[in-house]
Amino acid sequence: MVEIPKNAFKQALREGRQQIGFWSTIPDPYLTEILSGAGFDWLLLDSEHSPTDIRLMMLQLQAGRAGPSTLIVRPQVNDPVLIKQYLDIGAQTLLLPMIQSADEARAAVSAMRYPPAGIRGVATMTRASRFGRAENYLQRAEEELCLLVQVESKEAVEQIEAIADVDGVDGIFIGPSDLAASLGHRGDPFHPEVVQTIEAAIGRITATGKPAGILTPNVEFAQRCMDLGTRFTAVGSDMGLLLNGAEALAQKFTD
Repeated sequence: MVEIPKNAFKQALREGRQQIGFWSTIPDPYLTEILSGAGFDWLLLDSEHSPTDIRLMMLQLQAGRAGPSTLIVRPQVNDPVLIKQYLDIGAQTLLLPMIQSADEARAAVSAMRYPPAGIRGVATMTRASRFGRAENYLQRAEEELCLLVQVESKEAVEQIEAIADVDGVDGIFIGPSDLAASLGHRGDPFHPEVVQTIEAAIGRITATGKPAGILTPNVEFAQRCMDLGTRFTAVGSDMGLLLNGAEALAQKFTD
């Protein structure tokens, strides 16, 4: 028998340690293997805004074991079938988009847990359980599972305290782009009203005792968010790094 893998990211959040992350939107195992060893504490594998599927995500999870980064999966939507599939292929930490209320958060928690505490379907030979070799997986899986929920609308921000109060929510992530659109500033996540809302939200999340998270490629704002209390902070993305780096290099030879 083998042990259930320890979730270093979940443990770090419990201890209040800052976890620096990186966003991966290019669904390719080769890239995941490269990024998993780049030095970030966590690596977000996106499926909400990426052209991927369950099988390709499984290959990314396999490739990502080469590095020390914790791999976090973002499903397309808060759906119990998708959650079940991502957990079964070995994801231990999920980031669920567009959670609007405590009821939606409770539904997500239920999808993460086996009966009688939840509704996750039971399968005995999955990658998550090392194909049945992990000792007491069905009894102990939830110890190492971590649920992060995104608040990314004006309505969701108003419900921060209620969402944070849901047992089983391990962290609350602020989505700047969707929040900006919700506030009437689509495409402008650094509009003063958006920044003010984000900064206030970080304070409200931390006041509940739950860790706050965010994604921003702006170094100064990332540091500002960390100073305000974020504990899982993504500071860039593969698409942004590739696009900006390629254009900057091209300009050196074409200007």
